[in-house]
Amino acid sequence: MGGSGCKPKTPPPPEPEFHEPWRKFDWNQRDVLKKKLEKFTLSNEDVKYIKILVAGEVGAGKSSFINSVNNVFQQRITSIALVDSSAGDSKSFTKKLKASRIKSGPKFLPYAFTDIMGLESAALAGSQPEDVINAVFGHVKDGYKFDESEPIVQGKEHYISDPNLSDQAFCLVYVVAADTISFTDQKLIDKLRIIRHRISDRDIPQVIIMTKIDEACPVVKNNLRKVYHSKKIKEKMQNCCDLIGVPMCNIFPVKNYHEEIDTNPDVDVLILKALDQIVYLAEDRLDSSSSW
Repeated sequence: MGGSGCKPKTPPPPEPEFHEPWRKFDWNQRDVLKKKLEKFTLSNEDVKYIKILVAGEVGAGKSSFINSVNNVFQQRITSIALVDSSAGDSKSFTKKLKASRIKSGPKFLPYAFTDIMGLESAALAGSQPEDVINAVFGHVKDGYKFDESEPIVQGKEHYISDPNLSDQAFCLVYVVAADTISFTDQKLIDKLRIIRHRISDRDIPQVIIMTKIDEACPVVKNNLRKVYHSKKIKEKMQNCCDLIGVPMCNIFPVKNYHEEIDTNPDVDVLILKALDQIVYLAEDRLDSSSSW
């Protein structure tokens, strides 16, 4: 008596990847992009190089991204931005505002990345939103040591009251780690939104660099070229788009150089494609500022 004894079948787990890439990407464009960015020139002759400010949560890989960009052009592992490799350290290793010029061989390219103290969710921890905003607008001199208790204000040493175009940043890059970013940390999200809204008032373009994609997704860890097949990576990018407000076309998943001792073409091309978007968005903003 009773049932047949057959247990209901457990549905198979969902496929972790799309059959076709959801974003078209040419994996053979590394050399073309590299040459294009090496030949890049600025529209304003009075500006020697454009500044690109890099902000993000502590440990997301801001400094590693700057180094990775330089690695692509040097074709070797470099360290122009100091990186802390201490495991589990929740405090920012970057304490001062520092601009790092990118080189291709012996030649400096006409753009530089400015590293800032990492963001933390606590109100009086990490860099303050006002410091990030002031740095974008050019009010903070290179070398300023951040004070977690209060942001820099007019009248303080290292504050620039009347910044020129060379002092300003023309693109803000948020670096987020795909494996650890918390979309439930409302205090951190609020900080990012404050920054975004304030600099959007001056039409400063913003880009998200999503790092550690190989640590966030087994599909990508096994094959970096599967990044745009990965459902998990697309979901995380969409979350960034929804919560921070940066459009999907300005969100780029990358793998930073971390433990490698040689460069890799697939790592390079993801970084170069992101850099191409960053540089030309910044140039467009500089061009519009110069015409005022």
